Amino acid sequence: MVPAAEGYVKIKKDKNENYAVKLNVRHLSPPDRLVESKNVYVVWANTKDNGVRNMGQLKSGHGLFSKALTSSLETVSTFEPVNFFITAEKEASIQYPEGQVVLTTK
Repeated sequence: MVPAAEGYVKIKKDKNENYAVKLNVRHLSPPDRLVESKNVYVVWANTKDNGVRNMGQLKSGHGLFSKALTSSLETVSTFEPVNFFITAEKEASIQYPEGQVVLTTK
């Protein structure tokens, strides 16, 4: 959906059997600049045994490098993620994706 956007996800399993997730995205324009204007980007995980889970709101970088359009999310999940996707939404606290998918992992 956003051709210039690119990112990566790092997942690390900790000693408590939780999954530490670190996601970084570059060149993702603000959600209010999309054709169908939205307020936030939400990161979702397809999990191994527990369906789709809201991982949180993608936070945009500020300050000196804000022109690079960098965004990130660091979180922990008790569910094993299989892949991730990002949607543009009206609000971050929704339980299921409603908006358009703008970026996805393979």
